[in-house]
Amino acid sequence: MKTLNKTALTLLAATVMTTSAFADTEGATDRIQSAKGSVEALSVTLENMGADVDTSVNLNGAYTADQKVSIYNAKHAELQAQFDALRAQSAE
Repeated sequence: MKTLNKTALTLLAATVMTTSAFADTEGATDRIQSAKGSVEALSVTLENMGADVDTSVNLNGAYTADQKVSIYNAKHAELQAQFDALRAQSAE
């Protein structure tokens, strides 16, 4: 009976760890997709305004979700600066 309880507890612990690992992975994937979507949306807006847009993002060397999100956020900031400059020109 003790062996059965230990086995059941081990199985339960493994299930909880696996579930939380998948939850973390899903959250990371969502963050990456959200950051990527922001870049894509802003690039479409810029293209509609007539701007030449470089949407390339180099993820080489980015191994974690945080690194990938950071790269997409940097690209978004670059595109946002381009948007702000273009908008300022059109306001003149």
